Amino acid sequence: MKKSVFGILLMMEGLFVLSALLVSLYYFVTEGEDDWWSLALTAVICFGVGGVSKLMVRQDKDTRMSRADSFLIVALSWVVFSAIGMIPYIAYLRLDPASAFFEAMSGFTTTGATVLSGLDTMPHGILFWRALTQWMGGLGIVVFSFALIPVYDLKNSNIFSAEVTGLGLDKLRPKIGSTARRLLIIYIILTGMCATAYWLGPMNFYDALCHSLTTIATGGFSTHDQSIAYFDSSYIEWTASAFMLAASVNFSLYYYLSVRRPKVMFRNEEMLVFFGIVIFSITFFVGLFYYAPVLPGSEQTIPQQGWETVRTAVFHVSTIISSTGFAGKYCDYVAWGGVFSMLTVAIMAIGACAGSTGGGIKVVRIIVCAKSVMKEFLLQLHPRAVKHIKVSGIVVEDARVRRALAFIFIYIIMVIAGMLVFGLLGLDAETSIGSCISMLSNVGPGTGSAGPTSNFMHVHPIGKCIMSFYMLVGRLEIYTVLFLFMPSFWTDRK
Repeated sequence: MKKSVFGILLMMEGLFVLSALLVSLYYFVTEGEDDWWSLALTAVICFGVGGVSKLMVRQDKDTRMSRADSFLIVALSWVVFSAIGMIPYIAYLRLDPASAFFEAMSGFTTTGATVLSGLDTMPHGILFWRALTQWMGGLGIVVFSFALIPVYDLKNSNIFSAEVTGLGLDKLRPKIGSTARRLLIIYIILTGMCATAYWLGPMNFYDALCHSLTTIATGGFSTHDQSIAYFDSSYIEWTASAFMLAASVNFSLYYYLSVRRPKVMFRNEEMLVFFGIVIFSITFFVGLFYYAPVLPGSEQTIPQQGWETVRTAVFHVSTIISSTGFAGKYCDYVAWGGVFSMLTVAIMAIGACAGSTGGGIKVVRIIVCAKSVMKEFLLQLHPRAVKHIKVSGIVVEDARVRRALAFIFIYIIMVIAGMLVFGLLGLDAETSIGSCISMLSNVGPGTGSAGPTSNFMHVHPIGKCIMSFYMLVGRLEIYTVLFLFMPSFWTDRK
């Protein structure tokens, strides 16, 4: 039955490849671009492998799965999607396997780190496929399958919860399929609104569509090397900032807003703290732009005083905290100086809200851990006191508190381990720590030689593979992937 599920998911990926193929064929007819065959090959492999997996597996009457099976299916699905999704990069762009897999995994995990340059001259079909991988990854291919395919094989809450981390299953609808469809509708509406807003500005329809796919997915892939800066438009930067922040909010809150229960949304503590962090960070960056010392020779990378400074601060904070990673007119925080880089990395680590398309540790975990620390201080002074940790007025179970603390601990350990490995592979300390946090938080740009004005092509192939693994761990929020490396996990499945 597990192979049957893989078959369904691969055929779902094939449908998206077909849509990219249609775009490619349109530009083949109108402009003579010749990338269609690489996408056609990818579609054939998707449907071929998926169809064989689905048809050749005898259906069991018992379609239930253990939690361990669900973790395995979800984690392997992302690897398989990336392995097939990299085919156009190898076949048409002639990338080596490590670079191609890095690019595909960066797309599906909505990280946005890239090894590519010369995007302005690349075929439209390939660029559209890059954008589609991020749009699929933003909500999750499993969620798309739950929402669109009425097959009982996938109606398993363990699979759903293994991928849609941070979002309770009782948030929207009592049935998993209804929940997935509601999420998908919200996702499509936000994407359509974003595309329309971009199109009303200086973007053409193609650019507006591609950038809306990657904005709502908080992925950051662009159709131009200069990213958002290519359009040289304050309107585009303000619009992108608004939608990046909108995509950073728990999607279940939009459901409550749609059913006329706005109080649930505006009383959500995580959302309020998130926007508090955003406002504080913007204010801090504006102050730095005015008063922080500028590195010699970097004066042209700093915005001029006035509204340009405010716009740059808003865009920079929005693109980093949402884990999108777009580059605006002024984006080189590495050239701005060490204090800018440190604050940027801190925002990367915090990330967006749980249940959003954004990455990072997630604000709700920061809240829980901060309240846990305050609780310990209180208990030191008053050992007999009874103090519960509450978020949005709801008591957080001790098990969830321990899970949040363990998550942050593992996050820190992985950053330290990654720094050591990348250091052995020749990267400097600044590049290593920025890359680790960027990959785990699915942001994209890092620091040092992997900053916002460069890419990751120079990284050793082994380093690209490790970074790809970090992207996957960050997208599935650590536990789903790391469970697979525990001996007890495989023992329990037998």
